[in-house]
Amino acid sequence: MYKKMKPIFEKPNLYMKSEAAFWNEEHISQQILNAHLDPNFEGASRKADFIVKSAQWIGGLLPPNKYYKLLDLGCGPGLYTERFAKMGYQVTGIDFSERSIDFAKKGAKQQELDISYHCQDYLNMDLDKNFDVSTMIYCDYGALSDEDRKKLRNYVYHHLNFGGRYLFDVFSMEFYHQFKENKSWEICPVGGFWSGEEYMLFQGNYKYEDHVTLEQMILMTDDKMTPYYLWNTCFTKESLIREVKETGFKVIEVFGDVAGDAYHKDKTTMAILLEK
Repeated sequence: MYKKMKPIFEKPNLYMKSEAAFWNEEHISQQILNAHLDPNFEGASRKADFIVKSAQWIGGLLPPNKYYKLLDLGCGPGLYTERFAKMGYQVTGIDFSERSIDFAKKGAKQQELDISYHCQDYLNMDLDKNFDVSTMIYCDYGALSDEDRKKLRNYVYHHLNFGGRYLFDVFSMEFYHQFKENKSWEICPVGGFWSGEEYMLFQGNYKYEDHVTLEQMILMTDDKMTPYYLWNTCFTKESLIREVKETGFKVIEVFGDVAGDAYHKDKTTMAILLEK
């Protein structure tokens, strides 16, 4: 028992990956989809009013008559892609959640929207066309390790036409400063978000050097113990600019978020617009 429990109280190695794909686990993926679709919940997606404001701002910043072919990375159930398609973009969406992609495809069919959806890991994109603009929304970029962020940047750069734009957001140093380290236990006798059966959940929040945070969840049921890891790399404006320039991108502007608010160091997010 000691050997089984000991890892729970040890700080995980930096960027340790979840062995289990929780975004495709039958019960959890349904809970994540429910969270995406709740207009008043900010978790899997941002709240509905922000999404509306954000999509409208992006449509004005990167109009479809100039940036027609749009790639949305981590598109989820289509909350942004549907809006982009209605604005006149030719939209491609990628997400590695089978349930979210299935939901998005059904939504596009019901609304007669010509959106191309792919259930793929965007770190291994297999697309046969280039795009005029790519978006990646809700700080997914910083959830990746240094190596995977570099890999992603290279993929996006390769799939953009010359003059194409790349817009994404990240958590800032203010987010890192506000993040609190702690450990907690939760017992769910009738199930909950992480399982439909009775379970116990350990959560550990940790800070690392180079401004990285981790939310670690360890799910314990009768027959197994499953760890999940949610990483966030936080950036200063200078460190983010320095990183993207390594790939060859030109920095157009830095914003406070993907709805066009002005950048300020005291905000917990920032967004960056790049050009190939």
